[in-house]
Amino acid sequence: MENRFIRAEEVADELGVSKPYAYKLIRQLNEELKDKGFITIAGRVNRQYFNERLQKGRELNASL
Repeated sequence: MENRFIRAEEVADELGVSKPYAYKLIRQLNEELKDKGFITIAGRVNRQYFNERLQKGRELNASL
């Protein structure tokens, strides 16, 4: 079973960014989830939500 949460190291590898920037992105995504009423874990983000937001970003870039 795949882990439900993605950590900063995986985010950094997936996006090709530094680990500190990955933590910044995780904080941003977790704030979005908190605003929607979800419970979050510092330093980790829900993998499904991360993938959804990543896909939206890719779709936006492709339309530009």
